[in-house]
Amino acid sequence: MNDPDDAPQGPFTPPFTPPFAPVPQNTFDGLELAKKLLRSIPSAALATLTRETSFPFATLTSVATDDDGAPILLLSDLAHHTRNLRADPRGSLLLSQGGKGDPLAHPRLTIVGRLAPAADARAKARFLRRHPKSALYAGFADFSFWRLEPEAAHLNGGFARAADYPGADLLTRVDDAKKLLAEEEALLDEINALPRAARGALARAAGEDSSLNWRATGLDPDGLDLAAPQMTARLVFGRRAEHPAAWREALEEARRNVPAPG
Repeated sequence: MNDPDDAPQGPFTPPFTPPFAPVPQNTFDGLELAKKLLRSIPSAALATLTRETSFPFATLTSVATDDDGAPILLLSDLAHHTRNLRADPRGSLLLSQGGKGDPLAHPRLTIVGRLAPAADARAKARFLRRHPKSALYAGFADFSFWRLEPEAAHLNGGFARAADYPGADLLTRVDDAKKLLAEEEALLDEINALPRAARGALARAAGEDSSLNWRATGLDPDGLDLAAPQMTARLVFGRRAEHPAAWREALEEARRNVPAPG
């Protein structure tokens, strides 16, 4: 456990003031893992502060990411957590990879920051591509999209593998990728028009089961987000691609670099 008087070290340097005392020293280089968890986990525990007593209040929510990686949530005004956030925007998300065996042996990421309503069409489109069934109620008057601005993150990669990062370190730079983002829908349509086996090959490149019926749900300069029934995946590129042509090339490189099955 950290001593509250420990001076922040590593990436947490003045004038940055983290919302929690970071570990004195990161025990492994887990930033890429943290980014992958952020982009690939479709649900999370959301912790807010109760309006009346400021006690922590945890619920389960679906999660997508904005083009820069910031978490996007769809919340109902009738829910306790939404009323809590309107009184105090501070919140935290716990994203856990899960898997067989000991749940504490698998990596998980805690993100701390402030949440605010996200009224732009892009946030809505990205969320609904990740969670298409949410379209059944996303248009209800009491539902709205929210974006979490990460201020700090704690990664637990398993036993003796801990690391803390400023929230900005988790985000993807997109200010130089406007043309790519403007063509996101068209590029995703291209991928989703491919034969099922070709989309499965992209999932295999992401380390997932290629036999499932995968579809592309989002993209950014660093990679591609995929989803299948009950599954999500993140294909990380070997190099950054800010423009559509370069992005197509990076996608093909990622697919080619995976050995054939068997």
